[in-house]
Amino acid sequence: METPNLDQIIRQADEYDLQLPELPTLPPAPQGAAIARCIDHTLLKPEATPAQVEQLCLEALTHSFAAVCVNSLFTGLVAQILQGSSVATCSVVGFPLGASGSATKVFETAACLEAGAQEIDMVISVGLLKSEGYAQVLADIQAVVQTAHAGKAGVKVIIETALLTRREKILACLLSQMAGADFVKTSTGFSSSGATVEDIDLMRRMVGSQMGVKASGGVRSYQDALAMIQAGASRIGTSAGVKIVQESQSRAQA
Repeated sequence: METPNLDQIIRQADEYDLQLPELPTLPPAPQGAAIARCIDHTLLKPEATPAQVEQLCLEALTHSFAAVCVNSLFTGLVAQILQGSSVATCSVVGFPLGASGSATKVFETAACLEAGAQEIDMVISVGLLKSEGYAQVLADIQAVVQTAHAGKAGVKVIIETALLTRREKILACLLSQMAGADFVKTSTGFSSSGATVEDIDLMRRMVGSQMGVKASGGVRSYQDALAMIQAGASRIGTSAGVKIVQESQSRAQA
């Protein structure tokens, strides 16, 4: 199958903006404690302390979350605590604005990999996307993806849906897919709003079943998480992971 070029991606985005593709068949939503494997246990506040990050890791180990997601400063600490477990070390890059240059994002990615990161959540250059600098956005994502994949780490691309039009969300997903990213992700949690069911549905339609979709920002309950998963999310980024698992277990036992 022919690899699409940038012009084809832009034309495809215009077509999808008029008529969305069908939603792919989704796996059944996990029940009870199994929902933990969909959760990135997250602490990204600027005032986060090493002790709080350690507690985050212990909770992740207890509940077998998918990953612990932290600012790059804490990558080494998290990797050390999680070493040998099924919980991945996830670091954010270009966070939360995405407005640093590609070389800076690549440098941060490489530093995170050296410290033990297994997943990288990068923020796109939102301003370049909105000004139709699509080639620059693509190159930015590709640079991080190539660096991360060389280090055997996956990449989730944060598109910051709250700042984008529907067409821009479509383009961001298609560019992320073209760049070889592993996931698209809704939000940093530091903008005007976070994940919505509508955005997850749109993103899943755009990337099909070939990529992951991560809902992040404002997912604080089991009901929130379940709604996102049913809409197409395969990963949930939240600081309320323990609460979500406890609520899920209570419902399964009812």
